[in-house]
Amino acid sequence: MKIKLVPRNNVKVSRRSRSKYDKLKDAISKLQPNGDAIRVEYSNQKELNSIRNIAYTYNKEMGRKVKSTTDANELSVFFYLGI
Repeated sequence: MKIKLVPRNNVKVSRRSRSKYDKLKDAISKLQPNGDAIRVEYSNQKELNSIRNIAYTYNKEMGRKVKSTTDANELSVFFYLGI
């Protein structure tokens, strides 16, 4: 048996199960620079953190600059593609 240490970022983990955030992932992938923004409504702070984690993970994996801003009064977050 051969054992070799590799950096953690070389290990790609993909889950094949459906997520309730799949629609968000699809919408983020369709964003265009200086194009439309995506509006996502959330119900609590925990859900907002999960939604933002999806976007920031997408940034890391794809090398894009998806940014966000929050409207606390409307309980919604907006995602747009930075220049």
